[in-house]
Amino acid sequence: MPELPEVEVVRSGLAPAVTSARISAVDVLDERALTRHPLGAADFVARLEGRAVRAAVRRGKFLWLPLEGDDDALIAHLGMSGQMLLRESDAVRERHERIRLHIEHPQHGRLAVAFADQRTFGSLAVDALVATEGAAGGFGSDLAQVPSQVAHIARDALDPAFDERAFIAAVRRRSSAIKRILLDQTLISGIGNIYADEALWAARIHPESHGAALSAQAVRRLLSEVRLVLEKALAEGGTSFDAQYVNVNGQAGYFARSIEVYGRGGKPCSRCGSLIKRVAFTNRSSHFCPVCQRKR
Repeated sequence: MPELPEVEVVRSGLAPAVTSARISAVDVLDERALTRHPLGAADFVARLEGRAVRAAVRRGKFLWLPLEGDDDALIAHLGMSGQMLLRESDAVRERHERIRLHIEHPQHGRLAVAFADQRTFGSLAVDALVATEGAAGGFGSDLAQVPSQVAHIARDALDPAFDERAFIAAVRRRSSAIKRILLDQTLISGIGNIYADEALWAARIHPESHGAALSAQAVRRLLSEVRLVLEKALAEGGTSFDAQYVNVNGQAGYFARSIEVYGRGGKPCSRCGSLIKRVAFTNRSSHFCPVCQRKR
């Protein structure tokens, strides 16, 4: 599933093209892409056509476009394979295109935003905006609002309003494994399997170490490594192991070349030479160095 860097790459690519653009028409090609919009395709189209987009905003793995007028937004969750692609207004359909937005921008003219999704786990919806605690709801806008479907999602470690002290205290109160804590989107957002493994390796922390067993200094060090990993992935366009995770122009990121442990089970650790270990973790896998990351 796309994590914070992949979604931020999409947001930053969309922002110049959609901000101040007006949605002239909406084509719903597959209603499976509206699972988060319970009122169906006709309502979805009616609530978008003729509306102007105010910004492109992200919190964690969620992306939304606040709309002019009523306090609502077009929200996108990319699921496992969703893509938001910028195209010419008359471009041919994408292979797995589910929804197309026709937009008119005062500077860039007519464009199309195509939502393509091979596995159909992603979804678009028009959702009401609710007030935050005062800080901007997400990255990309100063609006202190967030879609109701995203209100339960915590801020991410790169968010200026992220409460580091509260996070450290919450981690040290928990007896669950630190990797499970990192993946809890209600505590800290935007981190998935890849960046959790990478940050834990960089901080020399075993993924099964209990949160309560970690010192405040260790959690602070882990947060620092989370930020460094996310920032490096952003600089390299995110992680793409196949053609599914791409930017708005369909180009893949190259952070996969910088990965230290994720997907490298049985290969030597670049730090100590020991073999990277791969173990089952829920329906996925964890990767770590058994020497550099001793369990506490």
